[in-house]
Amino acid sequence: MGLMIGDSWLWVAVEWSPPAQLRFYAPDGFDTLTTVTLLAAAPVKAVLLWLILRAPAPGPLDSRAKALRLLLCLAVAYMLVLWFAIALLPDVVGAAFRLALWTSIDVLYLLVIRWRSWALRTAAGAVFAVDLTGMANELLDELDLPELGSGGIVGPVLMLSGAAATVITVLGQWRDGRWSRGTLIAGWSSVGVWALVIPLNLLFAEIFGGSLATTVVMDAVGLVSLVWLAATARELPTDDRLADLPPARRRAVRVAVAAVVVLPVIAAIHPEQNAYRTYTGTYTGTSPGCYDRPSFGDLEPAERDAAFLCLARSTTAGIPPMFPDNLSDQAILAYGRALCRAKDRDEQEVILKRAGSARPTSGASPWDLVYVCPEIVGATNPELLRSTAETKAAHDAYIAKENAKCRDPWPRTKGVVQATANYFLFVDGDPGYLVHDPADEAAEVAAEQATDRSYDDSAGIGVSRSAALIGHVEDVSDLCLTVKALRTAPPRRTAGWDQVDEVPIVSLSGRLTVPEKGEGEVGAGAPMPNLAIAGKGGYRLRVYVRIGETGEEHLVVVFPGTSRKRLTLKP
Repeated sequence: MGLMIGDSWLWVAVEWSPPAQLRFYAPDGFDTLTTVTLLAAAPVKAVLLWLILRAPAPGPLDSRAKALRLLLCLAVAYMLVLWFAIALLPDVVGAAFRLALWTSIDVLYLLVIRWRSWALRTAAGAVFAVDLTGMANELLDELDLPELGSGGIVGPVLMLSGAAATVITVLGQWRDGRWSRGTLIAGWSSVGVWALVIPLNLLFAEIFGGSLATTVVMDAVGLVSLVWLAATARELPTDDRLADLPPARRRAVRVAVAAVVVLPVIAAIHPEQNAYRTYTGTYTGTSPGCYDRPSFGDLEPAERDAAFLCLARSTTAGIPPMFPDNLSDQAILAYGRALCRAKDRDEQEVILKRAGSARPTSGASPWDLVYVCPEIVGATNPELLRSTAETKAAHDAYIAKENAKCRDPWPRTKGVVQATANYFLFVDGDPGYLVHDPADEAAEVAAEQATDRSYDDSAGIGVSRSAALIGHVEDVSDLCLTVKALRTAPPRRTAGWDQVDEVPIVSLSGRLTVPEKGEGEVGAGAPMPNLAIAGKGGYRLRVYVRIGETGEEHLVVVFPGTSRKRLTLKP
């Protein structure tokens, strides 16, 4: 009937969600996978609802048991249908209702269940108190009153209190001995829902991608906790006699249903489809620090999801986030993995449009996607998988490899100090490298003047007092550089060189050197010595340049001298 009338009625029939949510989650109707999953979920929900709505066991009850049965039935009705009506009221009403309901239920649990141990009863009271503290915090927050403890301490404890309360209640029922095996199975299955909600939610997000099939499965499995509550109310003991096991046929049905619900098909428990945000506490999506994230290899697996969520929700420099704020963490992670599998930018655009992105044409870069699919991104960009230490080691190895290509062109002429290394240049528009006095207060101005003069000087050297800019002949990204400091002028031998020029330079502080390369910068690949071996004063700077099989090669010789002449020894 649902298929004949349309998607809206199909959803209402199987999921009983209001039409407003239907328009929000599926504005264009359902895809095939969601439709098939809805139809498959229908018989599962029918079985679970049959178990929930069965008539209570006959027999007299005392006043406490009657009150507990009534409150448990009210809790089941609330989680099935009443939540929608209460959601129409102010939030403080809903918070107060939940706190009052579960406080009454927990107190009656302590009075009705035969715990057979004062220690177990005391532990149950403590666990119930912690669980109720979370609801009390919610009410205090709605009333704008101080909460019971800081969120950083109380929050993680309260996340586990619901599961702990279920565990200890099922233990009490087991020790009591008056509830059936089917009820205990439903209780332990409910514990499994709590324990596996995060990993299996992510698993199904990976299987179904961005489809609504994930939420359909999540709704169906969420009914298992209601099966346990309803069974607890229905089988409230009428006397001290051990409850008989149900008939074999009914027992087989209950075991089969329990087996189904503990399979990896877990999901959110409530049918209102809240956006669950598991990881957003680690990173702040609106913070520029999102982009100051650690390297991929420095993060634990759970932290990698958090890094991607931070990037996916970040809004820096007025650019809208990759995904809208109403998507859950799990949905964003699923869309991220779908983007990893996209063949090209056009396919990424389709995925982002489906997700409701405000910037679908921008796509997603490997630098962002590596956090959710390292196995895919790493196949083409293995460097993105490195840790900070691995990146530094790779950088150092690359520098050492490039330095090893360079040789001293004057091995027999030993300088007082000397060094040979690869000099790394910017590929586009870098005029050359500096020999300068880094301690000179006017060194920066002198370097700028040297840069300006280098374009006008046919020798390719621009000099201004304590800085000389030496240009390169070819359009290269690096060159081999050897520097030597001598006490006297060397012979004017020019054989084997294409250009030889000599210019004056001054050291005002007693230092002359070549800048060393920093990570991602220009400079020499190894530390360069102080070439002002005579201290402060005037020096002569002779530069030899040639182009060989290994590329461009420079030899810089510095020696004391007061002459201010510029010489071209070999044009």
